[in-house]
Amino acid sequence: MHPLRRPARLAAAATAALSLALPGFAAAKDKDHDRAAAFQSVLDCRSVTDNTQRLACYDAAASRMGEAEAKGDIVVIDKAQAREAHREAFGLSLPSLDFISRALNSGEMDQLQGVVKSARADAYGHWTVVLEDGAVWRQIAGELNRDPHAGSKVVINKAALGSFKMSVDGQANIKVHRDE
Repeated sequence: MHPLRRPARLAAAATAALSLALPGFAAAKDKDHDRAAAFQSVLDCRSVTDNTQRLACYDAAASRMGEAEAKGDIVVIDKAQAREAHREAFGLSLPSLDFISRALNSGEMDQLQGVVKSARADAYGHWTVVLEDGAVWRQIAGELNRDPHAGSKVVINKAALGSFKMSVDGQANIKVHRDE
């Protein structure tokens, strides 16, 4: 066999093996959404057909879930808490917290509105803007016609390739990066 063809054959074999293995893995992952065992046990009680046994199953599972939550083994948040956590983390690279976004629609995940607490320009005329929630955004490109100031309204949108654009008081967007 030609030496350059061997890596191509290995790659093709690996691709074929992965394509056979991954659909099952993906389906299993979609099925349970990586749920906590204590929560999954409550959901599993739905399949018990006998009313008395189903009630006993729910009682036991709810008790285990309550104990797990009290010990901190699971954390339960509602949509409002997920929205606030996402808002606080917006612009930061925290892929391990992506599960919080499951409850939110795309509009809530792609845009943030805020109010400027303070703003200062560096020696190059690029702005650092601190929002009332403590988030710090730094201008990396673009021009503003009017300087941001305390009380300015900002809208920050996700843009291409993990970048962000900010509009200050309705002006044209500037490219920004979240520092804190």
